[in-house]
Formats: sequence, structure tokens, C-alpha cells
Amino acid sequence: MQYVVDFENVSMAGLESSPVAESLAGLRANEGRYYRNKYDHVFTVSPANEVPEVVDRVSHILKEERDIVIGSRPLEATAFEVDGLRMDYVFYESGLSINIMYSIEDGGKRAVGFKLAEGMEIPEELASRFKFARQKSKLAGVIRGSYFVIKGQY
Repeated sequence: MQYVVDFENVSMAGLESSPVAESLAGLRANEGRYYRNKYDHVFTVSPANEVPEVVDRVSHILKEERDIVIGSRPLEATAFEVDGLRMDYVFYESGLSINIMYSIEDGGKRAVGFKLAEGMEIPEELASRFKFARQKSKLAGVIRGSYFVIKGQY
């Protein structure tokens, strides 16, 4: 069942099993606000088990590009297109959010972004490979993020 992410009244719905559910909900709401303000897009998510193709696509790109396998359980996912970009998001139980921005046109921007909810440790599978920059958010507290550019075609 799809859930419209409300960035005015932040809800932990769907994320309750996360040890950092409150800050993960804030992170999800922060993403919702960004897409509403920048693209006038309503950010919706579904339970990960209802959209396995999104989780599989994200997992496949991580494995192919950097041999990364995420150890945490996916809780929610979404996929949509805005402004010539295909976006995939997966929110994990650990507090990790992964997004894939993939330009539909050849030669456009293509990248994987990682965001860590406040209060979570850097996952072992990412710790030695990436440096995480800090960003403050009214909805999510301190978000740590990193990314890499996608080189392959997917």
C-alpha cells in the first residue's frame, strides 16, 4: 500500500522496526519536502516487499558498480521520474537511505547517494569506502551523506 510522505506532520509509519525510526522518518520527510519544492512531485513510498523490483534494481547497481551488498533489511522503496531523471529510493531498517539518480538521456547525471539517519553508525559495508559529509535538516537533524557516480548502463 502506497504512503504519501507528509513533511509537515512527520510519521514513523512503516519505519517502526528501525532503531532510529524517528530520525529515519525525518530523513524520509526531508526527501519528500525536497521533491515537492523542487519538482512539485508528491513523494510516495511502499513497503519494500510490495516493490521488489526497486530493491532489486538498487541492489544490482550497488553490486555491479562497487561490489556492495547492504546488510540491513529494506523497509520501504519507491521509484519515479522527474525532470528527465529516473529516481529509485530504498529506506533500510538500520537508518540508511539509498537513492539512485539515473538520467534517462545518455550522457546525463547518474549517481548513487547514501544518507545516514541521525543516531546510526556508518554501515560496515560503506565505512571503509566512503567519507560522509554532514548536513543539518529541520526535519531530520544531522544527515550524513556520500555518493558515487555510476559508470555502467542500467
